[in-house]
Amino acid sequence: MVAARAGDGQAYEQLLRELDAWLRRYYARRLPHPAADDARQEALLAIHAKRHTYVASRPFGAWVNAIARYKWVDRIRDASRFSAVSLGEEIPIEDHEDAAISAAALDHLLGRLKPAQESVIRLVKLKGFSIARASGATGQSASLVKINIHRGLKKLATLVS
Repeated sequence: MVAARAGDGQAYEQLLRELDAWLRRYYARRLPHPAADDARQEALLAIHAKRHTYVASRPFGAWVNAIARYKWVDRIRDASRFSAVSLGEEIPIEDHEDAAISAAALDHLLGRLKPAQESVIRLVKLKGFSIARASGATGQSASLVKINIHRGLKKLATLVS
């Protein structure tokens, strides 16, 4: 580490290779594989970022071990914070199959009417518009809206039976 901090690139590469191997073994005994790999990478990044804090007169192994231990504890904390919750075998959901089939059948039937009849039946009978409001929305007179509703419903009754 001292040589690496002094600018020796080869010494730094050698140091990182040896640390990588040591950290792999360290975390393999303490964490499941994906978490061990993440912790190893985080420890290597931390060692790189904090290399200026290493004091050459102190043991290097203790300094690295402290960083590795802190990253291990961080992983344990993360695992306890984000523990998986198992879902039951079946998740209850509402059944909308009948409503969907009915809506599709209604759309098919309304599509077989004349467009003027279909639009006013949708507005008045399905959306709840008044005759006057449907008249304004479609441009048909109020009496024509009533006639188209009557004729459209009569044709629907014929189609259904």
